[in-house]
Amino acid sequence: METARKEAFIVHAVAPAETVPETSVRPEVVPYILDEEAIARARSRRIVWGRFAVAVLIFLVWEVFTRIGWLDSYYWSSPSAILTTTWTQITEGSLLGDIAYTSGSTLLGFVFGTFLGALLGLSFWWSRSYAGISEPYLIILNAMPKLALAPVLVILLGIGFFSKVALAFSMTVVVSALSAYSGVKSVDPDMEKLMYSLGAKRHQVFAKVVVPWSMPWIISSLRINIALALAGAIVGEFIASSQGVGRMIMYAGTILDINLVWVGVVVLSLLSMLMYWGVVVLEKWLSKGLAKQ
Repeated sequence: METARKEAFIVHAVAPAETVPETSVRPEVVPYILDEEAIARARSRRIVWGRFAVAVLIFLVWEVFTRIGWLDSYYWSSPSAILTTTWTQITEGSLLGDIAYTSGSTLLGFVFGTFLGALLGLSFWWSRSYAGISEPYLIILNAMPKLALAPVLVILLGIGFFSKVALAFSMTVVVSALSAYSGVKSVDPDMEKLMYSLGAKRHQVFAKVVVPWSMPWIISSLRINIALALAGAIVGEFIASSQGVGRMIMYAGTILDINLVWVGVVVLSLLSMLMYWGVVVLEKWLSKGLAKQ
C-alpha cells in the first residue's frame, strides 16, 4: 500500500529557467505617444490638397467636355476661354475696379450691419418691455424678402456706391440683432443676481456679464452675414449701377457675351470664398480673445 502511494506522488524536477546575466542590457520598451496635433495637421493638409484636386478635376472635365462637344461651349464656355477673357478684362477693361467696387460695398455693409445690429440686440437687455414690443417687428423684418426693397433703396439713394452699401446693410442688420438678442435671452439670471449682490451697477453687469455672454451668438452670425452682404450688393448692381461685378454680368448678358458672364460668375465665386475665409479667421481671433477673458 505504501509503495503504491509513493508511486502515485512522483515529483518531477523542473529545469531552471535561463538566467539573464546582471551585466546584460535589457531592451527598453518605448511607450507609443499619440500626437493629436500632428494628426490634426496631417488631416488639414489632406483636406486642403483634396479640395485643390477636386477643383482641378472639375475644371479639367469642364475643359475636356467642351472640347469634345459633350457640353455646348456657347452656353457653358470653357476654362481656357474664361481665363483669356479674364486677362483681357484685367489688362484692357475695368475688372479690377469692378472687384474693388463690389468688395468695398459688401464689406462696408457687412461691418455696419453687424455692428449696429449687435448693438440693437444687446440694447434689449435694458428693458423687457422694449424688447417685447420690438421682437415681433424684428421677426417680420427677418422674414420679409429684403431684396424686394432694392429698387426703393436705389431710387432713394441713387445708382451710386451708397445704395449698394445700404442694401448690404439691410441684409445683415436684422440677422445680427436677432443673434445678439438670443444671446441676451440666454444670460444666466443667477450670474446677474450674484453681480448685483456684490455691489455691481447695472452698466457694470451689462459690460461684464451680458456682452461677453452674448458674444458667441454674435460671432456665429458673421459667416451668414458676409454672404448676405455680398448678395445685397450684387442685387443692387443688377438693378442699376455704374460699376461692379454685378453690373458687368448684366452688361455681358445684354450683349450675349457668355464668356464675360462666366468671368463674372467665377470672380464672384472666388470673391465669396476669400471673404468667407477672412470671416473664419476673424471668428477664430475673436473666439481666442473671448476665451482669454
